[in-house]
Amino acid sequence: MIPAPRPSDQRGTGLAAPAEPPTTPAPPSAGASGEPAPPAPAKPPAPAKQRDAFFDNAKYLAIVLVALGHAWEPYYHGSRSAASLYLFVYAFHMPAFTVISGYFSRSFDLRRDRLQRLVTGVAVPFVVFQTAFALFRYWAGDIPSFTVSLLDPWFLTWFLAALFIWRLTAPLWRIVRWPVPLALVIAIAASASPDVGTELDLQRVLQFLPFFVLGMCLKAEHFSLVRRWPVRIAAVPVLAVALVFAYWAVPRMNDAWFYHTDSAENLGAPWWIGALMQLAMFGCSLVLTACFLAWVPGRRMWCTALGAGTLYGYLLHGFLAKASRWWDWYDVGWVRTPWGAIAVTFLAGAVVTLLCTPPVQRVFRCVMEPKMTWAFRTENRTGAAAPPAGKQAAGKQLSPPSA
Repeated sequence: MIPAPRPSDQRGTGLAAPAEPPTTPAPPSAGASGEPAPPAPAKPPAPAKQRDAFFDNAKYLAIVLVALGHAWEPYYHGSRSAASLYLFVYAFHMPAFTVISGYFSRSFDLRRDRLQRLVTGVAVPFVVFQTAFALFRYWAGDIPSFTVSLLDPWFLTWFLAALFIWRLTAPLWRIVRWPVPLALVIAIAASASPDVGTELDLQRVLQFLPFFVLGMCLKAEHFSLVRRWPVRIAAVPVLAVALVFAYWAVPRMNDAWFYHTDSAENLGAPWWIGALMQLAMFGCSLVLTACFLAWVPGRRMWCTALGAGTLYGYLLHGFLAKASRWWDWYDVGWVRTPWGAIAVTFLAGAVVTLLCTPPVQRVFRCVMEPKMTWAFRTENRTGAAAPPAGKQAAGKQLSPPSA
């Protein structure tokens, strides 16, 4: 779901350039000495780009929290402890994912290759899984007929629709003077507007927008700052207080505020309450996201390689999450016990981990990261798109291919 990390920009480091060495006479040319000049030494190959272990670890841990949240949902109304864990995780797991997505969209523009990756890496998986989920729902008896609507994201596909929209607007956020406050104003306006339609889950797209824009404004040093030991130590009591507050809030607060899918009016609150809740939820989610990132390891670990497959785990685990409800897996007696809840927690983490592994990526790469070179026009050497075969500019003839 998130693009591969790029190495940090080395420009502007403040290091002085080394002095140029004294010039030496050039070797005689072939015409002067009668001997051919020696061939120029070959350039060493460019070093391969290395993925940032910190962000891969963060993405993996965030997707595990997503799976745990879905695994705990059936316990929400039967266990206050499980419900408090559920609200605690929902307060920051998708905001963290969205912030990281925004960070890796900082350089996104409307360049040809980036638009192609947006289509193949976001739009195509959205269409494929929107169709696959509809077929799965029909087969499982959740819907009476097989219908696919690309304007009505279902379950997990909302994030792909949102990411597509957010990235298309990325160039705009780089030129406005106050991007984060403007995004907050848009989110508040959306929460106060019951007329925002359900197409493309637009309410959620707009309410999560500030996290994406904030991620675009962050730099590598900001993530280094939250990983300092004083911040890590301070994060422990903050997380503990948040967990206690979640326990207190379970019987007193509508959990729909954490989903960002409804306007304030739809939740039975006046618009100004919705505005205050947007600001409060943004602040709390941001603090908890920083606390979460503070404890993400920065070194390579056994799970680091799984960070490249988080989109696979995110989308594929949705089939099991829904099947467990439709086929009453949670109605088995031992599953409702405390030990059963612990077992379900470990099982959910293990399953989503398995779905992020390279073998699973190889199987589903054809629909998750298709190349689709056949769908795009090729470029000529000047960078312009080549005309379709059989067409040529008026008054000009296409030269025949060379032998």
